[in-house]
Amino acid sequence: MDETIELKKTPLYDLHLALGARMVPFAGYAMPVQYPAGVLKEHLHTRAKAGLFDVSHMGQVTIRAKSGSVEDAALALESLVPVDILGLKEGRQRYGFFTDDQGGILDDLMIANRGDHLFVVVNAGCKDADFAHLQEHLGATCQITPLDDRALVALQGPRAASVLAELWAGVVDMKFMDVREIELHDVPCLVSRSGYSGEDGFEISIPADKATMIVHALLDHPDCEAIGLGARDSLRLEAGLCLYGNDIDTSTTPIEAALEWAIQKARRPGGVRAGGFPGAARILDEIEDGVARRRVGLRPDGKAPVRDHAALFADAEGTQRVGEVTSGGFGPSAEGPVAMGYLPAALTDPGARVFAEVRGKYLPLTVTALPFVTPSYKR
Repeated sequence: MDETIELKKTPLYDLHLALGARMVPFAGYAMPVQYPAGVLKEHLHTRAKAGLFDVSHMGQVTIRAKSGSVEDAALALESLVPVDILGLKEGRQRYGFFTDDQGGILDDLMIANRGDHLFVVVNAGCKDADFAHLQEHLGATCQITPLDDRALVALQGPRAASVLAELWAGVVDMKFMDVREIELHDVPCLVSRSGYSGEDGFEISIPADKATMIVHALLDHPDCEAIGLGARDSLRLEAGLCLYGNDIDTSTTPIEAALEWAIQKARRPGGVRAGGFPGAARILDEIEDGVARRRVGLRPDGKAPVRDHAALFADAEGTQRVGEVTSGGFGPSAEGPVAMGYLPAALTDPGARVFAEVRGKYLPLTVTALPFVTPSYKR
């Protein structure tokens, strides 16, 4: 790490050092990229058993309508996102994104209905801008409260439920995207059945001063190991999940990014609350008429990974550039290199062939349906 830069530390920083983590700068924080086992073993352990990730660098915020009505908070937030928040039932969570006036994505986020308020989790690199965005647009009618005194961990993998059940038996009743307030060792925590790996799992918001104790309790289970950001990235890539700043940003619309599944009927053309969010004219038009380019999965031939920002060409000579890789690397569970990127609509059908420029050579890739691994969420 560059010691001239003063990095923030999560509540679990000392624990990472005790576990032998290699720390790197990420979104202004000192974060564990891997532990002694290494990225490959950490990735495979998460797919086979349960991995525990520190994601405390992400932003947690509550939105409470000054009227006291969660419906008013939902309608207020709908003015910033193309997502049906009013229809989100208490105890449920939904994926969404802030959009700008041009239809670009300012950030993607998770939104939960907590009965009397909304609980929102945003990306670390965007959280200050997101908090300001919420305050500017909703501050007159809602109380916006960043939760700086809480840690956030993600427990992911096919044995995540059995690990968490050792501390809280009620986990067995939760389904994908359920949210519950629970007690772990008498500590009030907020848990959602969700994650960023393509596996069953949970994200757990914990009071910062109790985080190390709870994490120790989870890691005491023989199936659970600490996992770093390196494996988190390869897991989400195999699952076909977007990384903000790579696969989505203000230059990409939700429809170009193949995220229209997250825009519910109520907010689409003809819906009861269609539009009414920034960039609605463009986004609703793209839902109806399609887009000129689209995010796709890519499988390189051979064993050489094709990394982020590699240019994509329609021909092996590199004369016709058609797109760019936005995320790429080796997929341990996919047993080969995997990537995502944007291509013209005419080249997005599975089986289409393109070529990536890698160190002066043009390597062939095949357009592939996403995700690269079958998700195992508990429906």
